[in-house]
Amino acid sequence: MTDAAALPPSTPLQKRVLVVAIVASFIAILDGFVVNLALPAIGRELGGGLVIQQWVVDAYLLTLGALILVAGSLSDHFGRARILEWGLAGFALTSVMCGLAWTGEVLVVSRALQGVAGALLVPSSLAMIISSFSGPAQSKAIGQWSGWTSAAAIVGPLIGGVAVDLLSWRFIFFINVIPAVAIWPMLAGLRESDAARDKSKRIDYLGALLAMVGLGGAVYAFIEQGRMGWSSPQVWVPLLVGIAAMVLFLIHESRAAEPMLPLRLFGIRNFAWGNLATLAIYAAISLGFFVLGIYLQQVGGMGATVAGMALLPSTVILMLGASYFGALAGKYGPRWFMTIGPLLCAAGFLMSLTVQEPLNYWMQVLPGQIVFGLGLATLVAPLTAAILGAVPPDEAGIGSAVNNAIARIAGLISIAFAGVIVGPVFTREGLFNALLVTAGLFVLGAVASAAGIRNPVREGAPAVLSEADETSDDDGAAGQRS
Repeated sequence: MTDAAALPPSTPLQKRVLVVAIVASFIAILDGFVVNLALPAIGRELGGGLVIQQWVVDAYLLTLGALILVAGSLSDHFGRARILEWGLAGFALTSVMCGLAWTGEVLVVSRALQGVAGALLVPSSLAMIISSFSGPAQSKAIGQWSGWTSAAAIVGPLIGGVAVDLLSWRFIFFINVIPAVAIWPMLAGLRESDAARDKSKRIDYLGALLAMVGLGGAVYAFIEQGRMGWSSPQVWVPLLVGIAAMVLFLIHESRAAEPMLPLRLFGIRNFAWGNLATLAIYAAISLGFFVLGIYLQQVGGMGATVAGMALLPSTVILMLGASYFGALAGKYGPRWFMTIGPLLCAAGFLMSLTVQEPLNYWMQVLPGQIVFGLGLATLVAPLTAAILGAVPPDEAGIGSAVNNAIARIAGLISIAFAGVIVGPVFTREGLFNALLVTAGLFVLGAVASAAGIRNPVREGAPAVLSEADETSDDDGAAGQRS
């Protein structure tokens, strides 16, 4: 196996693909988090109270999470470059709509439409990397992509805080137009090298509708239960409708000739266990940063910009280390990186249990953020590589779509339950509860990785294996061939 340092240089086409993929995914994921520290300013200007503020976040995550699945199928059908063009154009337009919104309701609708455009960006960009790189170079490219796109979830609040303090909350939407326009010429040049995979393939629109209704009903119930209570028909009726729609979605997907979510993919070991780890890990990331960011402002007394900067060290570590660990995972396999990484993340959040009033950021928060950043850099690229390396290349679009949908939905649900975990008033005890739950979710991700993930068989590996190793490797090889 080639050392990471000895990898052949990327071709100009590969470099162009990587830049386009990173920028497109970055802006899509960034907008799921960038509004968090801007919500008070949005509420002051547009009104609507807490409900509007919740929907400003969740309307975007809802359409993004539900439609990423069908977007993966669209990218396999029409070609990744074409879908990225549609997504970028739509994202720029809807971002302007968000920035010009004159009421809370208009902003929520614009955010939902922005999520539709964002859903076209993420799976198509990653699928282009899978189809343009191979071997250790692919793992390294995925590491770079994972580092930048994961950083979007963490650096988003900082950008929102700076915009609120120095400019206006509207700036966080208008700024999306700049990268979209900047990479458009590069993307236009990729269409000829990215032919559609299967133009005869039918798009599962019914599945997309059922997924939207299912997630929408559940999300509505989670948000409104804090105001109305679980006994209110306005809460439990949408919840039951959502559950029924999700059941029908699974039934439909199991019977459809060309489903947008091929359930057979979950018969591939690394794909199934990797997505289970994703569910736990990204629920932890979303919950941990949501409550920590609020605590630093409301209890710690930090301003929006300072609170965003306080959480920045982990982003820097992630961006510096993701490519390196991605290359190592390509050489040694992802299993133990996916196990050790979440455990380091859990340790980082547990270190924040030393927080007390008055807050001492340098001693109580920063050390944990450094450990968390190291853990995040260790796990994100191997996690993505393990999942997408398990699916056939011609289904890379839907494979990445499923994984990204699960990550977005995990964050959506964990934040919806934050009020139950923290309590009605945000206190130090509520923070501790959230930190413990966050650490527990990371540990679950580590256990899932250690128990389920299998490293692919490497060329030149010994032919004679123990019975246990032979069984494990056969399972992993079968997943690669499925």
